[in-house]
Amino acid sequence: MVVSCSIEKYIPEGESLYTGAEIETTLADDAEDVKINALNAELNTLVRPDPNSRILGMRLGLYYHYKAQREKPGFINKWLNKKIGEEPVYFSEVNPQRVEELILNRMDNRGFFYGRASSEIDSTKNFAGVKYKVEVPKPYTLEKFELEKDSLPIYEDIQELLADTQIKSGNRFDLQLLKFERERIDVAMKQRGYYNFNPDFLIFEADTNRYDNKKFDLFLRLKEGTPSRSVIPYTIDSITVHPNYSIDSDTLKIVSDTVGGINFVQKEEFFKPEKLEPYILFEKGQEYNSQTAKLTSNRLSSIGSYKFVNIRFNELDTVANENGNGLLDADIFLSPLNKRSLRAEIQAVSKSNGFAGPGIALTYNNRNIFHGGETFSLSGNFSYESQISSGNNSGLSSIAGGLRADLIIPRLVPFSPSRFQYNVPKTKISLGGDILKRSQLYTLTSVNSTFGYTWNANKYVYHELNPINVTYVNLANTTAEFDSILTKNPFLRQSFEQQFIAGLNYGFTYNELADDEKSNPFFFSTNLDIAGNLLSLASGGKKTVFGLEYAQYAKLDADIRYYLKWGKEQTFITRLYAGWGIPYGNSSTLPFVKQFFSGGPYSVRAFKIRSLGPGTFTSDGDGTNSFFDQSGNLKLEANLEYRFPLFSYLKGAVFADAGNVWLTNELEVSADEPQITQDFNQELSTNGKFGADWTKQLGIGVGFGLRVDIQSFVIRLDLASPVQVPYLPEGQRIRTPFLDGGDNNLVWNFAIGYPF
Repeated sequence: MVVSCSIEKYIPEGESLYTGAEIETTLADDAEDVKINALNAELNTLVRPDPNSRILGMRLGLYYHYKAQREKPGFINKWLNKKIGEEPVYFSEVNPQRVEELILNRMDNRGFFYGRASSEIDSTKNFAGVKYKVEVPKPYTLEKFELEKDSLPIYEDIQELLADTQIKSGNRFDLQLLKFERERIDVAMKQRGYYNFNPDFLIFEADTNRYDNKKFDLFLRLKEGTPSRSVIPYTIDSITVHPNYSIDSDTLKIVSDTVGGINFVQKEEFFKPEKLEPYILFEKGQEYNSQTAKLTSNRLSSIGSYKFVNIRFNELDTVANENGNGLLDADIFLSPLNKRSLRAEIQAVSKSNGFAGPGIALTYNNRNIFHGGETFSLSGNFSYESQISSGNNSGLSSIAGGLRADLIIPRLVPFSPSRFQYNVPKTKISLGGDILKRSQLYTLTSVNSTFGYTWNANKYVYHELNPINVTYVNLANTTAEFDSILTKNPFLRQSFEQQFIAGLNYGFTYNELADDEKSNPFFFSTNLDIAGNLLSLASGGKKTVFGLEYAQYAKLDADIRYYLKWGKEQTFITRLYAGWGIPYGNSSTLPFVKQFFSGGPYSVRAFKIRSLGPGTFTSDGDGTNSFFDQSGNLKLEANLEYRFPLFSYLKGAVFADAGNVWLTNELEVSADEPQITQDFNQELSTNGKFGADWTKQLGIGVGFGLRVDIQSFVIRLDLASPVQVPYLPEGQRIRTPFLDGGDNNLVWNFAIGYPF
């Protein structure tokens, strides 16, 4: 309390420092069923102002504010005041009567009419607080709710909507619920054609005169004087689309084409009308629907050709049509993005396999290339990378380059246009080639081609389906060092022998992270990868096609994350990951590029890149050997991380990780293989096998880190230390982090982006 006492000399004469308030709530005799804790929590939000904060009884923020006001405050006091200083809150700023009014008003809004509130001041020479006493009566509850209607047709629509109301007999009077009901009806009415409807036109009236036991009847009606144009539905009389609109363009409506009753205005064909028409969900002669208009705007925006989409509805100054509806003209103004663009990037690359280095990438885009919203892109990249991990896993470098062409078509091909309500499905066709020359090891060339579809089912759900996914990998220019690795490790050799991968893959993602209103977002992603089945049928069961050995396997993984957010940028994340690949038929192992690895900046950070597993196995070779030896077809991983702000763009984190990879299939090796190969295979099979004691084989670590986060561009530095080391003898695997382990006690991780 030293600092707390020391602030008294700074408090001005005639002022008292405000220490806060408390609310004491008592129930009337007939209000025994009231949930008092929930009511208390709500009433406490009305207390104003908040007192100065305290840490262990000390008002540090206030103390350093006072210190900074001195004639010569000093650098430290000025800096601390800037970071944690608080303006003093004096009792003269408190208005207990106003707070009492707010409490009584809130109780009335919640149905507790005729409650009582009073206040008492508790003060000393320099400090003062308030105690509010609240008496809570029995609330008024609903007996009957009905719509007061007349002959206007709009009342029939409102009556139908009341079938789904949350206002039920027995409910406590709740003003917020009534406001919600007005908004709900307004949204639904705008979906039924009532273009000019407004929630303010609805009025609720409560009648308490019929009962003497605190019950009431509720009546809903339209306000007197509601404009006549607000109580009739509107029909769309015409639709005009401007596919190539700019603010400087001629606004005269010179119709060039009419498709499906929709007029298209363009001096020369920018977008084919028959391709654009399916994206528009409303039609001439339909009643206005605000939801349909919103979905149409979303669909047009997601084509990828337009930067602005503006839909305007204009009332016609004519009498209503034969149905008594008003009439609307719809104008859709579409402002295109630049048709062609060229982007060059100089990159600093940090990968999950520990390689980092400079790179350059060039991307050319041609939007709306075939006048149907198609986007063609051609991208090339070149990079030099070196593995920056310390210890054994260092010294490797690589030169990589690639060229890729993509064509994105905003509809399903070859199927007829599908009217996906939320978003536009897209067809993606890709063809690319890459070359990787890894020093002292090999040259790897690959060609990949995919044909598939992507679509958003709603704001959270994303699908990707690639029914055709073909990859050809060619391993060449292997060095004697790498040949010796393959000779010793038949598991690795078999994974490189299968050069041809053809199959399908499907990805599903549920992601709430983009919704800023969710304080506890959830993320789930899963991927299914199946290869070789159609090739097996086409080749009659042969092991090769076009002279190439093809892979057969099924692989499934799932990534689950839960984010708990509170305060200012504070987040606690839990993550679970599981992946399992099963080779079968033509394959005894997964292709090398499809195997699982563990350890590194995006995995278990207390262990170096790819240094965990499988199981309790550890490579006794150098960094080059271990990089290839330690993989598996089963992966389990769990992570906990707490993120918090430090200063400005600098964030902090503490974390705990656990995980490993294992083998689930038997490894076979011929008796003709060298003894070193047989011995290695025996060790890998024994130590890498997944079994009942898998929890004792987890690599577990803890650590902390710093992150520079500038508008979602993140540079990350984490320091981690092992708690359980699976490849040590049983009984010696547990260690004290940051203390035990000698040179292997600390692992630094540098990366771009958050780990998850």
